[in-house]
Amino acid sequence: MTSAEFPNLVPAMPELFIACVAMVLLVLGVFQKEGAGKTIAFLSTITLALAMLILVAFSQGTVTTFNGLFIADQYSAFAKFLILLGSLLTLVMSQSYLKRVDSNKFEYSILILLSTLGMMMMVSANDLLSLYVGLELQSLSLYILAAFRRDDLKSSEAGVKYFVLGALASGMLLYGSSMIYGFTGTTNFDALAQQFQNADGHVSVGLVVGIVFMLAGLAFKISAVPFHMWTPDVYEGAPTPVTAYFAVAPKIAAVALLMRVMIGPFGELVSQWQQIIVFISIGSMLLGAFAAIAQTNIKRMMAYSSIGHIGFALIGIAVGNQAGVQAVLVYLAIYLFMNVGTFACILCMTRNGESVENISDLAGLGKSNPAMAAVLAIFMFSMAGIPPLAGFFGKLYVFLAAIEAGMFTLAIIGVLASVVGAFYYIRIIKVMYFDESTEAFDAPIGKDMVAILAGTGFVILMFFAYPAPILDSAGAAAASLFAG
Repeated sequence: MTSAEFPNLVPAMPELFIACVAMVLLVLGVFQKEGAGKTIAFLSTITLALAMLILVAFSQGTVTTFNGLFIADQYSAFAKFLILLGSLLTLVMSQSYLKRVDSNKFEYSILILLSTLGMMMMVSANDLLSLYVGLELQSLSLYILAAFRRDDLKSSEAGVKYFVLGALASGMLLYGSSMIYGFTGTTNFDALAQQFQNADGHVSVGLVVGIVFMLAGLAFKISAVPFHMWTPDVYEGAPTPVTAYFAVAPKIAAVALLMRVMIGPFGELVSQWQQIIVFISIGSMLLGAFAAIAQTNIKRMMAYSSIGHIGFALIGIAVGNQAGVQAVLVYLAIYLFMNVGTFACILCMTRNGESVENISDLAGLGKSNPAMAAVLAIFMFSMAGIPPLAGFFGKLYVFLAAIEAGMFTLAIIGVLASVVGAFYYIRIIKVMYFDESTEAFDAPIGKDMVAILAGTGFVILMFFAYPAPILDSAGAAAASLFAG
């Protein structure tokens, strides 16, 4: 037997662990039937926590396995850690909501596990084929999660919209991949990189068209302009914990994948794709800044906010060097904590057991629940980029990377978009502290929510005091991407 028949499974241990546990839990849920939701949710939470430990324990430099389809390095480890953390926190946040709306079905936790597995495969993809398989595993799970409340018209509508537009984006991605294969004769990232190094930047028009189609498919997954049209409707219609999940883990995975693809196989063609990234970055920042101003629903506002944040992250990708990638990874880590904390606050917005989602419903929160108002204010100031909160440093690193690369116009547009965006974040603080009080929210909130709000709030508040863990690990991750 040759070693090719027995691939090295160690680099893929976290993925294999999640896949095996998800299948066991699925069988367990089917046979247990009644009351399985709570048990499966608890076991899924433990699974994600253990997967994080396995990821840290089995990280061993850069290793390629499964005939070059799968790569494990510090870059993928950093992205996977954020994905697992985002999935873990949103799964914990979901439980009280699902219990309240009587939708605590065991399938929910298993879909979270399977979509997380797809995301982890995406960021470790070293071939266009494994990239597509990981992306589809994630997407199919997310389509179902968006429509998880079948008795709710908005949720069903969100699922259908996401599915139809997602299928279109997947088709564009697949078409782009097939064109790249047609003009190069390979789908392997290492082989593609080698070809472009030898080509000295001279490539055929067909290959550039393939890259454009591929970028269009990936831009849909990160909800970048002009492929953002699904985001506000799906964010508003999907159950709130699912919206929180959409805003965090899939975004981080898709941005990490986009960087892997652009810097890895197409790193030598930066002059060919840089203008496209700059265009969608500017479009996303401006749309995110101006469209959110008119929103009255906080989930729709967060949808446009996420489009804006993706625009800022794309600045680092457009730079196309190690400093840019490090800045994006730091931004994603901070973005994770800001969004999880904000959506935890939104999940706590209930009156008489019913969720409320309008910004006007926050009126008087500063008096009726000062602790929650203070935490939400921290997240809003951070998203607006007010120093010394973490969100300021996330934007600072991205803008500095652009300035050092001589992309002054992009950095200036980013700063101006950030100033405009600050309006709708600070408006929420104004509503909480200065508007006339409406009926108070239900109290008390669960211990799990208190822990998540306290933890994420602490990270955002104290990042400036001790940024080394995130900065150093992001730097090592970026270095490993360029070393490969």
